[in-house]
Amino acid sequence: MSRVTLEQWRMFKAVVDAGGFARAAERVHKSPSSVNHAVQKLEEQLGVEVFELQGRRAGLTPAGQALLRRAEHLLEEAAEIEALAGALAGGVESELHLALEQIVPMGPVLEALEAFSRDQPATRIQLHEVVLEDGAQRLAEGQVDMLLAPHVPSGFLAHEIGEQVMVCVADPGHPLVNGTGGLTRRDLRPYRQVVLRDSGEKGGGEGGWLDADQRWTVGHVSTVLDVLRCGVGFAWVPLDRAAADLDAGRLTELPLEAGARVRVPFYLTLADGGAAGVAGQALADGLHAAFQDSRSATGKDR
Repeated sequence: MSRVTLEQWRMFKAVVDAGGFARAAERVHKSPSSVNHAVQKLEEQLGVEVFELQGRRAGLTPAGQALLRRAEHLLEEAAEIEALAGALAGGVESELHLALEQIVPMGPVLEALEAFSRDQPATRIQLHEVVLEDGAQRLAEGQVDMLLAPHVPSGFLAHEIGEQVMVCVADPGHPLVNGTGGLTRRDLRPYRQVVLRDSGEKGGGEGGWLDADQRWTVGHVSTVLDVLRCGVGFAWVPLDRAAADLDAGRLTELPLEAGARVRVPFYLTLADGGAAGVAGQALADGLHAAFQDSRSATGKDR
């Protein structure tokens, strides 16, 4: 059985859009007889009539109306496939891997990724949430294309593009909250601290101040917050992740003598540096712009 070609569907759609064969021929730069032949061939192959004369216009039959919706989807998909092929031929990466330290603010990252996906629909994104040395290991081993983290891996160059505020918090009913204020490290030491575990295969370490006698080590920031809401520990957590809990009174800042809030700069490191591909450079530029806008909006622009 002979199959209908994309060109025949294009001629069919052209006649619908133009309202007739002669005008369709002008739009697609073909002779009226060529357009007419393509549509007649389509009708023969499908075994249905798709057009009927309505005065001087070519109107759709019920079958034609049903087929038009599917034809439009088919032509859109074909255009997307051709665009993807063109992007790949032009050196645009089909996939990018971004390693993201868990404490990095998610708002600007998601804003940058959304804008990137609109401009570079041919490139898929793989997001890797990492802790401590895991991101550096993945970058060095070529597993990711770029890293957003509070440190620059050895042997790489990077740009500082933002900062996070780490805030020391606990449940409002925690004994440390009910003190007189001005808590010191000695005051914290007898209580349970919740910390993040290095997510790397070679890791196993933990980050931050680690002098507490008791310690629970978990794998994700969201788990840290879950533990804190149960009232069984304290921790330094990203301010943007804890903001809703602080506003709602589910968590409260500890009244430390110093260090209750710690500003942590973070950097964007590219695996290939200046040799990044079209999509890689576009994503890097988008991340820079998103964090710059975030700083400006919060009054932290330098």
